Amino acid sequence: MNGGLLVAGTTSDAGKSVVTAGICRWLARQGVKVAPFKAQNMSLNSFVTREGAEIGRAQAMQAQACRIEPSALMNPVLLKPGGEQSSQVVLLGKPVGELSARGYHGGRQQRLLGTVLDCLAQLRGTYDAVICEGAGSPAEINLRRTDIVNMGIARGARLPVLVVGDIDRGGVFASFFGTVALLSREDQELVAGFMVNKFRGDVSLLEPGLDMLHGLTGRRTYGVLPYRHGLGIDEEDGLRVSLRGTVRESTVAPPHGEDVLRVAVCAIPLMSNFTDVDALAAEPGVVVRFVDRPEELADADLAVVPGTRGTVRALEWLRERGLADALVRRAAERRPILGICGGFQILGQYIEDDVESRLGQVDGLGVLPVRVRFAREKTLTRPAGEALGERVEGYEIHHGVADVTGGEPFLDGCRVGQSWGTHWHGSLESDGFRRAFLREAAAAAGRRFVPAADTSFAALREEQLDRLGDLIEQHADTDALWRLIESGAPQGLPFIPPGAPA
Repeated sequence: MNGGLLVAGTTSDAGKSVVTAGICRWLARQGVKVAPFKAQNMSLNSFVTREGAEIGRAQAMQAQACRIEPSALMNPVLLKPGGEQSSQVVLLGKPVGELSARGYHGGRQQRLLGTVLDCLAQLRGTYDAVICEGAGSPAEINLRRTDIVNMGIARGARLPVLVVGDIDRGGVFASFFGTVALLSREDQELVAGFMVNKFRGDVSLLEPGLDMLHGLTGRRTYGVLPYRHGLGIDEEDGLRVSLRGTVRESTVAPPHGEDVLRVAVCAIPLMSNFTDVDALAAEPGVVVRFVDRPEELADADLAVVPGTRGTVRALEWLRERGLADALVRRAAERRPILGICGGFQILGQYIEDDVESRLGQVDGLGVLPVRVRFAREKTLTRPAGEALGERVEGYEIHHGVADVTGGEPFLDGCRVGQSWGTHWHGSLESDGFRRAFLREAAAAAGRRFVPAADTSFAALREEQLDRLGDLIEQHADTDALWRLIESGAPQGLPFIPPGAPA
């Protein structure tokens, strides 16, 4: 078997990542050797593979759904926004420069089509099936000429296309029809049908609409997935206020001790890898929220300054909002603060930045004895070590090089009082370390909070991926889906006018 499928969407956040992961887990449970693929991803949530390549976290999670190790082949192009007009381009896991949106779509993107098709071909030569994820909508008519992630990759690799629509937003039938009708005849030949996502209620009430959609387009619906809480995998382009939904139901599980532990995450600009706090949200009795005002830090038991693609810009934002002063007061009062990656750099004495902001030396908050110099080469590693008497694993993605001049050692960073800083993303996913850290934070905050002894973040992730696989297995026509993956789009699909403009 050398099967493949492209999961496209009527819009961004229609459920492409979730459906792709669900199909991957369903196939893996059938004994199929399957891999995920996304030609081009735009995300500030990234991951480091074992060979030291940076890819989108969604593709890393989809690889986990496939029960395989992630690799750079699965996400050959990653765009990391650095502002409104430009992004860092990461090619095959390594940064190759900054480009404006006009520069990228003006020619560079199309020149990468050969690279992404080669990566896809390598995966297809290794695995029985490759489930590809599109980006945004395939009907972005202004971008079709340079498209390498939706119909460009589908046509280049002759992949059948399944279009996912979020019915919870409304207008799903118009979105399905319009998506097909704005594609060229050649692209329409590959669009096999649709999948409805986030349906609430009695499916029989939807069936007449699905029949009419089939009559209008000649294309069938391969499944109607019900709305379920807590099924999102690691976010790409947006930030959901409740990250708790990524690991369990959205309600807060009752604490094991007498108190809950309240965690406030500073919602800094260009926030990256905010998935770091998912592991905190997975703990019963831990309440995670994002904040942008100093008064919201006042009653928090733990303040987290997360990673960011714009460290100096985030520092300025904290000062403008009054959050910088609130963090400095917290540190002086020995109330817990955790800085991760860019947040760690912000807590230091100064930042010398001639790479991201190019503003030279900028004063940090002075909470930790750390001096940061931005290097042009990016650090991409998967470190492991020990902290608080527990084994810890993580991953590093940063240009900043930290010179730690004091405090107690803490992973690659340091600790002063109850202020902690490290470049390690993902460290809180190590269960023993997370529990030890939360015990210290709770004690310092005077909270009678007790971490659960049996919370396994890895097990919660697996449970979540199995739930995604269950959705596909129980609510999609898996026989028809299998034929689509194995044999491609049906022949003779009708053309829906007007098609793409000339």
